[in-house]
Amino acid sequence: MSNNHFESTNNYIATEELSMAVNAAITLERPLLIKGEPGTGKTQLALEVAKSLDAPLIEWHIKSSTKAHQGLYEYDAVSRLRDSQLGDDRVHDISNYIVKGKVWEAFASDKRAVLLIDEID
Repeated sequence: MSNNHFESTNNYIATEELSMAVNAAITLERPLLIKGEPGTGKTQLALEVAKSLDAPLIEWHIKSSTKAHQGLYEYDAVSRLRDSQLGDDRVHDISNYIVKGKVWEAFASDKRAVLLIDEID
């Protein structure tokens, strides 16, 4: 299997249409939305695509309280305030209080990554 192509594996049988959709997303470097009932293999598909591309799999599990911006980063103002009250020199560098999200992690990856956003509504 080439590094830019996906087809059925020993652990996942993909239809021709699904393989075509995955390969189009790979070629176009665009996201692919997979819908289906629980237990139909959506997560397994992401695992197999990552394996076939020799790419890291980054998983972002969404909860009802998750906000979209958390995928990029979160700013920890409370920690910065606490550190400023304690006289910690870290407060002068805001990057010490940026918590990188899964989307940031995917974009910053040294290798092209597969980002699985699970349970998005």
